[in-house]
Amino acid sequence: MREDFSSKYDDELDNDFSDTDIALDMDDESAKTVSKSKKFDDNFQEEFKAAFEEVPESKSKRKNKLQKKTAANPNAVRFQAVNSEGLTAGIYDWIRCVIFAIAIVVVCLTFVFRLVEVDGTSMDDTLQNKDKVIVTNLFYTPHDSDIVVISHGEKYDKPIIKRVIATEGQSLKLDYDNDRIIVDGVVIPESYIKGSTFANNKGDNQVPDVIPKGKIFVMGDNRQVSLDSRSTEIGLIDVSNVIGKAQVVAFPFDRIKYLY
Repeated sequence: MREDFSSKYDDELDNDFSDTDIALDMDDESAKTVSKSKKFDDNFQEEFKAAFEEVPESKSKRKNKLQKKTAANPNAVRFQAVNSEGLTAGIYDWIRCVIFAIAIVVVCLTFVFRLVEVDGTSMDDTLQNKDKVIVTNLFYTPHDSDIVVISHGEKYDKPIIKRVIATEGQSLKLDYDNDRIIVDGVVIPESYIKGSTFANNKGDNQVPDVIPKGKIFVMGDNRQVSLDSRSTEIGLIDVSNVIGKAQVVAFPFDRIKYLY
């Protein structure tokens, strides 16, 4: 199609100016006309070629060129494939991901949960010595029967883990004669305790009839050996000293369990 169109156009010009001698014998005005026609023809040919012959290089041609370049100098191509900026960016992204992961772990350990180890036998058989326990503390408020980790007691400087028996505003009666505990006029069921309710461990603390604001009364499940709010050494616990609520025994593996 392109050849027919070009030939037709050239034939028309040749019909008008087919004889070179005639063009030479023309006057100045005619010569100018011929010159303009030739210039027009040249411009047309250039535009025609640009429009129909100079097509963009195809993907296959580019691929062939790349293959030839690879065959000629494979080391140079491999070197070009390694982008130093891309490698640096990749290392930076990796480091950033590690830092982000560490930050998440730190935040979780600070505000969401902690892993603590039980020291002693005051919470037998619910918790045993050396058990690893997951403790949550985000927006936590102590409730009855919760097992809590406490930073320290009244005169006891070490962390302790006990069960909440009564919270602020609740009435409390330790009925030693009948071996039971009454909270808000109701005898609380304690299937979790080891032995009897008090096991003859009355302590030396004067327990108030109503738990004061901001305080909780705690006891261990192994009442015979537990040092808890019945003792002046531990006393009533300030809520602000509660680290969190024990949720799961995480280790040893044969003792993994949810505590409620």
